Amino acid sequence: MIFLIAGALIGWLAAIVGRIEDGPRIAVNLVAGGIGAAIFGTFANRGSVLSGASAISIPAAAGGALIAIVIVALLRNQSFRK
Repeated sequence: MIFLIAGALIGWLAAIVGRIEDGPRIAVNLVAGGIGAAIFGTFANRGSVLSGASAISIPAAAGGALIAIVIVALLRNQSFRK
């Protein structure tokens, strides 16, 4: 749960930094950040969801959120170029 909240927060901050004002695009950033943080945070906890947050899993979750948001932004920009 901590990873989802942290990832959504990073997604929201990415929307602010990227000056995204469109509601659905902000929601996509929130979801992508949450999913990326959950996946990478769980992986950093050696696959255990129940072990909670650790000093290694929090930065891994933040990095995962950023990676997911960058991938979504790249896919979004590529779809506009077509």
